[in-house]
Parts: sequence; structure tokens; C-alpha cells
Amino acid sequence: MRKIVLDIETKNFFNDVGKNDPTLLDIALVAIHDSLTDSYSSYVEEELPRLWPILERADMLIGFNSDHFDIPLLNKYYPGDLLKIRSLDILREIKDSYGRRMRLDQLTEGTLGKNKSGHGADATDWWKAGDIERVRAYCLNDVKLTKELYDYAQTNNSLVFKEGNTLNKIKLNTSEWEKSNNHKLTFSLPF
Repeated sequence: MRKIVLDIETKNFFNDVGKNDPTLLDIALVAIHDSLTDSYSSYVEEELPRLWPILERADMLIGFNSDHFDIPLLNKYYPGDLLKIRSLDILREIKDSYGRRMRLDQLTEGTLGKNKSGHGADATDWWKAGDIERVRAYCLNDVKLTKELYDYAQTNNSLVFKEGNTLNKIKLNTSEWEKSNNHKLTFSLPF
């Protein structure tokens, strides 16, 4: 099964566009992990056409808040329909199981003992300041953390989040996460 873990950083933020709608934002950079090659890569807006063939051949897109944020935003740029590719949003799985949302940092600290290297608003500021490599490193780090959370959940059927000084376990049913739908292409691109 070819899994693509993804994360997006933007050139602007919701307060810049006046509405909490990810499709109004502009992509600065997309970072991915491709399970087929076990490699990480990133794409600025002008390089997105190189990303499309990878996504077209994915069995599943994996992210954190990706069904609400990353996929709708990326779909704005994509010439087909990314919604036709199966997705797994770790945050949605947590909300469905635990009843509420939480920050990626809470989960990485609780589950992995690691912290994020910044926040989304920081990345937007770095982008505006022209520090593209810092945005790239930050986005790739978020992809690595998201992949590690996914792998941990698959192995342990749970994640742990930190709230204050307390660690809380979230039970997850991962048995359906990797069931193949035998549909790799969306057939929405002309190749």
C-alpha cells in the first residue's frame, strides 16, 4: 500500500483572508513522505506539478487535520479531485474516538516525547521574511512527526497526549486504516 503523509505551509493565514476557509489561503510549500520510496520531499507552489503524479498513484493520503485543511487547500491547485483519493486524518480519528480535537504538539510530546519545531503562524512569518529553507525544515519535521504518530498508532492502537503534566491515552481502532480499496489512480489527470 502506497501511503503519502503530507503537510502544507501557507503564504498567508486566516486573519489575512478574513475567514476560516483553507481554500482562501495560498500554498507556500507542501512536504510529503512517500512510503513507496521511504523518502521525504517538498514542493513549493511552482513545483506542484511534480507532486501530482505521486498523489495520483497513492493508495492513501495521511495527515493531521488534513481532511479539513490540507486536502481542500491542495485541491484548489490540483487539476483533478484529490477527494477521490482515500484519506486518513489522524485528528479526525482522535476526535471520533476521544470526542475532542487537540494539537499535534500535545500528541507528539505525549506519544513520542518530541516537540514540534514551531507553529503554523511562525512558518507564515518565516515565508514572508523569505526564509524558505526554515519553512521547508519545519514542514518536513511536521511530516516526520505525523508519520511517527501514524506508525505508533498502527502498532499500539492508541496515541498519548500531554495535557499539563498528565499523559492521557486515546484508544484507536486502526484495523481498517490500511485496508486496500484497489484504486490507485483518480483518473483525473491526463497521464
